[in-house]
Amino acid sequence: MHLLVTGGCGFIGSNFIQHMLAAHDDLLIVNLDKLTYAGNRRNLAEVEASHLDRRYFFVHGDICDQTLVPELMRQFRFDAVLNFAAESHVDRSINDPFPFITTNVLGTQNLLEAARKAGIPRFVHISTDEVYGSLGPTGQFTEDTPLAPNSPYSASKASSDLLARAYFHTYGLPVIVTRCSNNYGPYQFPEKLIPLTYLMASRNEPIPVYGDGLNVRDWIYVLDHCQGVEAALFRGRPGAVYNFGGDAEKTNLQVVRTILRLTGRDESLISFVADRPGHDRRYAMAFTRSTADLGWTPAYSFEDGMARTLAWYQANAPWLDEVQSGAYRQFMDSWYAERKA
Repeated sequence: MHLLVTGGCGFIGSNFIQHMLAAHDDLLIVNLDKLTYAGNRRNLAEVEASHLDRRYFFVHGDICDQTLVPELMRQFRFDAVLNFAAESHVDRSINDPFPFITTNVLGTQNLLEAARKAGIPRFVHISTDEVYGSLGPTGQFTEDTPLAPNSPYSASKASSDLLARAYFHTYGLPVIVTRCSNNYGPYQFPEKLIPLTYLMASRNEPIPVYGDGLNVRDWIYVLDHCQGVEAALFRGRPGAVYNFGGDAEKTNLQVVRTILRLTGRDESLISFVADRPGHDRRYAMAFTRSTADLGWTPAYSFEDGMARTLAWYQANAPWLDEVQSGAYRQFMDSWYAERKA
């Protein structure tokens, strides 16, 4: 089976490639990645050492490239495309929406069109719970919840979801859309809450927490998400949407306090900052369709997943040092200065 995985050097994509090559002996994976600030080829160093140019191929390129993408599909005759490639940081989308529209919307359309013309048998588009907007204090998102994105990032992902839907209904392209709750785990770039909190705590630096810290997210360990995408690839119904959640609702403040406790740091490091514009109050995912159709449920509790995640960061300090480029530090310093209460 030949798979095209886009954005495979990012956080979720690299975990997915590692999982799939370990779980299936008959796969050939081509990883198309632009290597933006959050894409790191080192995430797949072990895969390259074992499989490069045999079961795994890396292509440095952009999903928006209207020459490269069709050529790859002609050359490898893929059995499926899995689109993980995306600009994904909400704060960056607020500062500059343009890259999010370019990659998440136009890039997805380019992949869909190339897949349609190449007759690709299956296309899995990876999306997010943020397309649903914000929940009140009760209830959960289902796959039938209307889309109501509230940030440029989530609007760009909702747009790409609708393009995927349109390609299924208009052209019959066998597209499946998956939407997951907040991921955490190894290789997550340290602009997101959990690795950022760990990094700040390890340095005894102030940990920024938006608003009152009571915004709620449903957290899913990245391997659970990867296994959900795997199930959708092999057992999903074309045209369907599948939600994946971790059944682990936590406030941001609870997450930060958990990390401080596990790292032996004091809660005095918590620094409340001005809230994010348009900050969704609560997400929670129902995944009964994924259980019924795919046989999927999350295997990792929040406590187990968090312990595994922090252990990985502690064992991989050189990776953390490497990904903290000057551009990243400059962005974070500017971000924190603008929002400091």
